[in-house]
Amino acid sequence: MATTVTGTRPLTKKGIGGGPKPPGPNGNGSRKRNGHDSPFPDLESSANRYRIGMWVAMAAILMMFTALTSAYVVRTASSDDWQPLTMPRILLLSTALIVISSGTLETARRKLKDASITAHRRWLMLTVALGIGFLMSQLLAWRQLVRQGIYVSSNPHSSFFYLLTATHGVHLLGGLVALVYFALRTRVPGENQLAVVKAQGAADAVTLYWHFMDVLWLYLFVLLFFWR
Repeated sequence: MATTVTGTRPLTKKGIGGGPKPPGPNGNGSRKRNGHDSPFPDLESSANRYRIGMWVAMAAILMMFTALTSAYVVRTASSDDWQPLTMPRILLLSTALIVISSGTLETARRKLKDASITAHRRWLMLTVALGIGFLMSQLLAWRQLVRQGIYVSSNPHSSFFYLLTATHGVHLLGGLVALVYFALRTRVPGENQLAVVKAQGAADAVTLYWHFMDVLWLYLFVLLFFWR
């Protein structure tokens, strides 16, 4: 008597051929995220930490200058010995330099995005030169005031001028150090996608900080010489 076996199915190993595959982060067996295959949980996390850290640093700096501005405004309104300073003309040059430097740094960031490393480094070093020029012009402005006999303790306005410009200059010097370090560390990323993302994240963070220093100086310039 012959025995007929019905309803049998071919056995397949799990994950081979047409059988089921182990689920991945997206439920389809792959670790694809943001359109890229990567062994990392999030390709952008390394770049985002630069940007987030910069936002936190700028928030702290903004709070400090807000406190100094409040003291400046209160001192202006409650003081009879307030003697307005005559603006040193060289500060117009320093203002132009820092505004131009924001444009050159933005160009450098875009060159990096286009993988033009040589052009990126060239624009970056031009930004560094403009930043040094800004700091030198600030020192020359101080020197002009000293020649006029105006010192930190001469009157409340001169005290705030030296304090605010010095505080801004120290923070801008930190930005210059970051620019030089970034220029020396930038390399041709090649096919390493993680290196590309991290370099772009660092460039975004440094550029954001420099733009912040630019806007902060314009604010201080108006506050010190045009606000009454």
